[in-house]
Amino acid sequence: MPLPDRSMSWPALPYAELRPTLETLQLFAQVAGKVRLAGTPWLNHSWHVTFTVSARGLITALIPHGDFSFDIEFDFVSDRVELRTTNGTRAAVALTARSVATFYAEFCDALDSLGIAIKIDRLPNELPDPAPFHEDNTMRAYDADAARRFWRALVEAERVLQRFRTRFIGKSSPVHFFWGSFDLAVTRFSGRPAPLHPGGVPHLSDAVTREAYSHEVSSAGFWPGSPGAEEAAFYSYAYPTPPGFAEARVKPDAARFDKGLGEFLLPYEAVRKANDPDAMLLDFLQSTYEAAADLGKWDRAALECEEGKPGVPRRIR
Repeated sequence: MPLPDRSMSWPALPYAELRPTLETLQLFAQVAGKVRLAGTPWLNHSWHVTFTVSARGLITALIPHGDFSFDIEFDFVSDRVELRTTNGTRAAVALTARSVATFYAEFCDALDSLGIAIKIDRLPNELPDPAPFHEDNTMRAYDADAARRFWRALVEAERVLQRFRTRFIGKSSPVHFFWGSFDLAVTRFSGRPAPLHPGGVPHLSDAVTREAYSHEVSSAGFWPGSPGAEEAAFYSYAYPTPPGFAEARVKPDAARFDKGLGEFLLPYEAVRKANDPDAMLLDFLQSTYEAAADLGKWDRAALECEEGKPGVPRRIR
C-alpha cells in the first residue's frame, strides 16, 4: 500500500538540511520572547513567556504596555515578524538571511515606532557560548521553505498534543512553545511537590529551573533536533524520574529511552511515515505518561478523564 501524501500535513524535517534556519529562528525568537518576558507578570512554570502555534506561525499572547497591549507573531506564510497593538498600529520585520545584530536593531526600531519601550536581557538563554544580540554579527542563514516545514510540523504536533491534553482533568499546562529550549510541550502534574531541582541548565537561572520543576511532572512534546540530538523527535520525561522509568515498556516499537537525555524519544520520521500518525503519537504519549504515573504512584483515578469531544461537557460524578 503506498504511503499517504504528507508533504503538507507531516512534512519531511531532515535536521542537517533545516539546521541553519532552525538555529537562526531560535535566536530571532529569543529576541521577541525576551520582550514578552520583560513585559508580562511572572506566571508559574514560566508559562507567561511562551508562544503558541497560530494559523500563520508562532504568536505571543497580548503583552500589556501602559494604556495599550500588543502581540508579536512569527508569520511563516509572509516571512516576517508582525508587531500589532490594540491601538490599531502595526510594524513588521522581515524574516530573511541576516545577522542577529541586524535583526535585533530592526526589531528595536519596530518597537520604537509603536511607542513600546521595554528593556530586555540581550544574552540568549539555554545556548552554549552565546553572544549578546547586539554583538552577534555573524551572517545567519534563513530558508523560507525550511521555516514553513517546521511550522507545518508544529501544527500537526500541536493538534495531537491538544487531544492528549484533554484526557487529563488535573493540573495541566497549555500546549505551548518555549523559545529557549525551542520545543513544543505539554505538562501534566501529579499535584505533589517535587524535590529541589539541581539546576545547571546553560545560561538559565537555577531559580527559574527550580520554580519550573517545583511539582512532580510528566512532560511531553516535540523538538526539531539540536546539536547532539540531530533528529526531529517527540519526547517524554518525568521529574523526578521514578525508579524503573528507563526500563518501562512503552509504545510504539520505534520509541526508545535515551540515557543521555533521560527521556523517551520517538523519531518524528516514524510518525510521519506511519499509516496513522495520530494513533502512533497518541500511543507514545499515553504509554510514557502511564509509565511515569504508575511508577511515581500518581492518583490516576482522580487525575484522568475520557478524551474531550467538541461541544460535550465533562460528566460530573
